[in-house]
Amino acid sequence: MSRYKIIIQYDGLDFSGFQSQKNLNTIQDKIEHSLSFLNHNNLIRVLGASRTDAGVHALGQVAHFDFDTELSLNAIKRALNARLPIEIRIIDIMEVDARFHARFDAIKKEYLYQCSLTDNPLLSKNHFIVKKIDFERLKDVENELLGKHNFLSFSKFDIEKKNTICEIFKSKWALEDGKLFYIIEGDRFLHHMVRYLVGTMIGYMEQKISRKDFLSLLDNPRKDAKLFKAPAHGLILNRIFYEN
Repeated sequence: MSRYKIIIQYDGLDFSGFQSQKNLNTIQDKIEHSLSFLNHNNLIRVLGASRTDAGVHALGQVAHFDFDTELSLNAIKRALNARLPIEIRIIDIMEVDARFHARFDAIKKEYLYQCSLTDNPLLSKNHFIVKKIDFERLKDVENELLGKHNFLSFSKFDIEKKNTICEIFKSKWALEDGKLFYIIEGDRFLHHMVRYLVGTMIGYMEQKISRKDFLSLLDNPRKDAKLFKAPAHGLILNRIFYEN
């Protein structure tokens, strides 16, 4: 039995997230269904590194599975993609140590959030439309997120989630060719955390919240804070980092 690591890209707009959920259309289910054709229609469980939400996209999702086969890596990849919907592509596959775990071995993750400054209909499915910007005001708060913070305020409250501390290594807004991008890297992310951060920073840019109130959400974390949340379709899981 060998363990395989795969890199996955997907357009998540019409899916209910990565992780399998009963009676819902998920990325994990589609990959497992495709794999089953290589295993005499028997299930092969696929474990993902990140449980992206409904509507969220990925350029660098990572998953692993165990499979006993004599097929080459390229043959497995081709067979998987042949049976996956066009919205999901396996872009790389490699054999890894049996102890590798896509989720627990990850040391940091990078998300990208895309905003368009025009109402171009071709961008409406994967960009958040923002008509007016004050770029300097956005830049004013990006570095406040660096380091370790309790991000309870910027997450969907979960009574079972005891640890809401995350360490942020990169927080950066960029403006390029009529588009606004936000890049964030962290050791972990809470449920809806990036969307709450982006939405609240844009709220600050639009002067719907003061700098003092924004910082108080970090300094005095609280559950069920009433925040601005950016839509899911602008969010992309860009990359997952491992030690090697």
